[in-house]
Amino acid sequence: MKAEEITYKEALAKIEEIVSKVENGEPDIDELAGMVKTATELIRYCKEKLRQTEDDLNKILEEPE
Repeated sequence: MKAEEITYKEALAKIEEIVSKVENGEPDIDELAGMVKTATELIRYCKEKLRQTEDDLNKILEEPE
């Protein structure tokens, strides 16, 4: 699953799922690296999505009425 193919809400849910599994000690050492990589990519995607949304909102608010 590529981050660009999912919504912000789906990415956030996947991050929460990964964190929960790690906290519960579910992944073995072989799975852990992949899960961390996936979470990192999703976090990067979410941060960029938030930046884009903030920029869009600022542009809208700056427009004259």
